[in-house]
Amino acid sequence: MKQLIETIVKPLVDFPEDVQVNVQEEDNRITYKLAVNKTDMGKVIGKQGRVAKAIRTVVYAAGSSQQKKIFLEIVE
Repeated sequence: MKQLIETIVKPLVDFPEDVQVNVQEEDNRITYKLAVNKTDMGKVIGKQGRVAKAIRTVVYAAGSSQQKKIFLEIVE
């Protein structure tokens, strides 16, 4: 899943080497924290959050087979 997120995000940004995905696992949920360069934040979020919503949709669909709930956070 981590690699899927990186594959989606890296072509969108100007600084692909700054893309980091951290995983935080708990009992019934997995949280992926996506960090990008500050100048790329707008590209990842998109107008009215459309790009971020699309990324989340793909990640949630890919993780639907797992027993745990999946969350994607975009952090600075």
